Amino acid sequence: MVPTLTTSRLTLRGWREDDAAVYAEITADPEVMRFMGGVLDREQTWREIAVFVGHWDLRGYGLWAVEREGALIGRVGLWRPDGWPGLEVGWLLARSAWGHGYATEAARASVDHAWRELGAEELISLIAPENVASQRVAERLGMCPRGEFDFHGRAHVIHRIDRLAS
Repeated sequence: MVPTLTTSRLTLRGWREDDAAVYAEITADPEVMRFMGGVLDREQTWREIAVFVGHWDLRGYGLWAVEREGALIGRVGLWRPDGWPGLEVGWLLARSAWGHGYATEAARASVDHAWRELGAEELISLIAPENVASQRVAERLGMCPRGEFDFHGRAHVIHRIDRLAS
């Protein structure tokens, strides 16, 4: 069962099939998907949601659907597919949700969940070197660059935070 987290402005909840249409609009935006390997069509988006749901079942944690005032604005949460370099805190928001602090707010709730509920000792975020906005979110979370990882054929910076440092 996917726990629901709430912050002062956001709800992080499990995915529903009716999220597909709105999430497809988000993942069809080239600017939103610029550092994520490119835009997705509706079929690819549906499959991605299915992967998120499956990740929750396999790992017991995952990426939440993020709502603001009942409207889906993106996804944020914890991610560690096979072969990943660590437990990642990740975020992807609709362009209309940028610049309001939502990514940091939801990611902070995810970090707190990882420490409290999962007993995680370290968290990472993989960020493209040119993705300055995500680097700033990672910095606000207390993360520091420490290493690289190849993602979609390109080196991404591994930002890390240790539980003791938070």
